[in-house]
Amino acid sequence: MTELRVAPAQADCRLVADAAEAEEHHRIRRAVFVDEQAIFDGTDVDAHDARSDVLQVVAWIDGRAAGVVRLFPLGAAGAWQGDRLAVLPGFRTARVGGPLVRFAVATAAARGGTRMVAHVQRDNRRFFERLGWTARADEIYAGRPHVVMDIDLR
Repeated sequence: MTELRVAPAQADCRLVADAAEAEEHHRIRRAVFVDEQAIFDGTDVDAHDARSDVLQVVAWIDGRAAGVVRLFPLGAAGAWQGDRLAVLPGFRTARVGGPLVRFAVATAAARGGTRMVAHVQRDNRRFFERLGWTARADEIYAGRPHVVMDIDLR
């Protein structure tokens, strides 16, 4: 079977609104982080998913869920974390990642955020730098090389 490839299109990024959209969010995370990249065994769900202040985002293209990101406030005033950015392989050519990251940044800023941090897979460092993020430190996160990055939300 030929893999779906979608040309660049306008992604409609929005917060998860119901249980069906939450399932799409988790389905994409599982497809990327468990099935494709094998970063997690069985599930990537963690304690943050149970938090009431976690925001889940899905990017939609032509009515199809294409990618996701998760964000939540940290303990420090104004600090937020963005993570679990995942785009299904067939939608990567549609350039969904940028709109998802920009949506997460704007959403955190609109909720009083002043700074957002992310643990970015090393291969994605330049992508985040092009979106205005700054690399702060190399680390091992979830057993893989990552870069701690942040962006000023003001």
